[in-house]
Amino acid sequence: MRVLLADDHALFRDGVRSLLQARGVEVVGEAGDGHDALEKARALRPDIVLMDITMPRCSGLEATRLIKAALPDVKVVMLTVSEEDRDLFEAIKSGAQGYLLKNLRADEFFDLLSGVARGEAAISREIAGRILRECARIHAGQASGMAPQEQCTERELEVLRQVASGSTNKDIAVTLHITENTVKFHMKNILDKLHLNNRAEAVAYAARKGLLPPP
Repeated sequence: MRVLLADDHALFRDGVRSLLQARGVEVVGEAGDGHDALEKARALRPDIVLMDITMPRCSGLEATRLIKAALPDVKVVMLTVSEEDRDLFEAIKSGAQGYLLKNLRADEFFDLLSGVARGEAAISREIAGRILRECARIHAGQASGMAPQEQCTERELEVLRQVASGSTNKDIAVTLHITENTVKFHMKNILDKLHLNNRAEAVAYAARKGLLPPP
């Protein structure tokens, strides 16, 4: 197994490299950001790229999409601290072969990594459970004929419309008579339910679906 490490924290890369080498895994290279990961993957053709999500210049999610487009045989496994559902599902959509949290025990980490070489997905039971729950939720929505935005509450749609009109969290809180923390809570739910990454994507989604408030 030939592995490329992509993480912007050099100390973390040192620790993972030592751990891998102690188990007989060949670490062929290291990258400190997404662009570097793509270049190293092209040059070194590793079997697996262990990819962090949050990195400068180019995120791990974007790097995963680029690597899978250029090198479809290279397997990418996210190794991250992010437990956000939208990162998990975006990683899967981007072509990642697995999603591992950095708080894994070493034995479980190596068991899952070994499975990748056999064509299995490197996903812990907890992550697998979240994927199954989301699939069930989507299936229930489809079975009921609900569009994604219809799975949002009326309050969440109100917040989405306010965001689409260019309002800040403070503006929305004043308009809807709620706190800014409540606005942030609703925004997180909106992004999770609609599988969006940020406010800009939320505005674009609202425009496509005709959810923009009247002028």
